[in-house]
Amino acid sequence: MDDSASAAQHGRYRYSALPDRPVYDWPGGRRLAVYVGLNLETFDFGSGLGAELAPGGPQPDVLNYAWRDWGNRVGAWRLRDTLDGLGLPASVLVNSRLYRDCPGLIEAFRARGDEIVGHGRTNAERQGTLSEAEERALIAQATAILTREEGRAPAGWLGPWISQSRVTPDLLAEAGYRYLLDWCHDDQPTWMATRGGGRILAMPYPQELNDIPAIVARKETGRDFADAIVDAFDEMLDQSAAAPLVMGIALHPYIVGQPHRLRPLRAALAHIAAHRDRIWITTAGAIAAHAAALDPPIA
Repeated sequence: MDDSASAAQHGRYRYSALPDRPVYDWPGGRRLAVYVGLNLETFDFGSGLGAELAPGGPQPDVLNYAWRDWGNRVGAWRLRDTLDGLGLPASVLVNSRLYRDCPGLIEAFRARGDEIVGHGRTNAERQGTLSEAEERALIAQATAILTREEGRAPAGWLGPWISQSRVTPDLLAEAGYRYLLDWCHDDQPTWMATRGGGRILAMPYPQELNDIPAIVARKETGRDFADAIVDAFDEMLDQSAAAPLVMGIALHPYIVGQPHRLRPLRAALAHIAAHRDRIWITTAGAIAAHAAALDPPIA
């Protein structure tokens, strides 16, 4: 292994051990902040990327396209009702093309007061494979549509497929974004350096408590996934006595909106909601705004 100064480094943040950091509180003196990241995504028929329920055949891959489309037609609405029933807000990660492809879907979550987060144009593409000019255009196009439809610019961004190029944080900061969700390197918000002396906040986004890696990749059951949510919550609530923590839960309607997975998920979310007097149930944007305003500032 090359440990010389020339070894590849990202240069975005320095190493920091959690026990060595200053201790602070979330609003109300609470130490555990919890948010639900609901991914609402659209895909191309007959081409492009997409998660697979089963290995697809030649295009058009009707089996997997229709499975994903079910999420927007049925699963998302069941998840909306579940969140309503438990009084839970959400950070809704939105492909901008959904306003065209699924009219009324994003509007239903806007009516709940949910945070709308940028999530590219479509999940049929990755931004990290594009040239800098093409990636800048993708961010600008998605941002313009979300800003027009929501009446305000989104504060946060998650790349489709959590795909980043080497300049993505720079482009997001230059486009006015205040936080990103692509890096899962910590349980607290952390600052990332951007070119020109700027910075952008990295918000914890889960890759373990995320239904695509858990259910599609690792082949866990819906009940396994729900149990993991409960176990993680109970452990993080205990751990938060020593340090403020952020727990995110990443959901996709075509996966956990399925009835056999929704029932255990609802029970797991109800377990969290039952502790609302001890935790801060909120959105990723609210957590980012609180962290950015801390005095003394976070590292």
